Amino acid sequence: MTINQAFELLKKSGGIRAARIITDEIKNLSWFRAHIIAHRLRSGTPVAKIIHKKWFYGLEFYTNHHTLDPRPDTETLVESVINDKWIAPKILDLGTGTGCIIVALVKNIDSATGTAVDISRGALRVARRNIKKLNLRDRIKIKHGSFANQKLLPHEKFDIIVSNPPYIAYGDPRVDAGAKHDPKIALYAKKRGMAAYEQIAKNAKNWIAESGKLYIEIGAGGEVSVRKIFESHGWQFVRATRDLSGITRVLVFKF
Repeated sequence: MTINQAFELLKKSGGIRAARIITDEIKNLSWFRAHIIAHRLRSGTPVAKIIHKKWFYGLEFYTNHHTLDPRPDTETLVESVINDKWIAPKILDLGTGTGCIIVALVKNIDSATGTAVDISRGALRVARRNIKKLNLRDRIKIKHGSFANQKLLPHEKFDIIVSNPPYIAYGDPRVDAGAKHDPKIALYAKKRGMAAYEQIAKNAKNWIAESGKLYIEIGAGGEVSVRKIFESHGWQFVRATRDLSGITRVLVFKF
């Protein structure tokens, strides 16, 4: 199959942009592979899951079915941290997935170091691969575990805690078709999407350093509920940050 034939097939299945990205990335498409990819496009598989690549904050990340694909909305979280002009901070990333958040932060904050935590061993393999690829193995540690566990990080304190936790309520009709290709553990949370926030609010105060800050991503319309959860656990609200669409995307707290 020629590249032009593959392009036309993929364009019919997923649109011209998807066809262009895939044919730019995969140069030798056999008839069989092109039709498999076309079928995946028709079933709603995101392009990043096909080419295993997604750009985030100017950096290229490997991604697969064990992780969420890095999303532009989450760059707001990274920007919110960087704007506070930290000096050599210790950073904790809760639910790291691809590692895109902590990698972007450590790459862009002088002398920053970090610990990336995830309950999914598959996700940690992806994060480890990205950390290695971007030459940060000496600055970012990987730890397997759940942020629901108070004893996850005994005796460790961090200047910055960041998290993009699962915050979609089960049965939420606003979830797009591409989400069915993402790991459910990274998307959905009990208690109408609030369970992960409650766990972090309760346990992260054990890991925050004096004068440290916690930066957390929220879903559209979640500001009031998430603030209430954190403030009920003794956190002080610092500010909210909107994404490029004008939606409140990040809340910042101190303890």
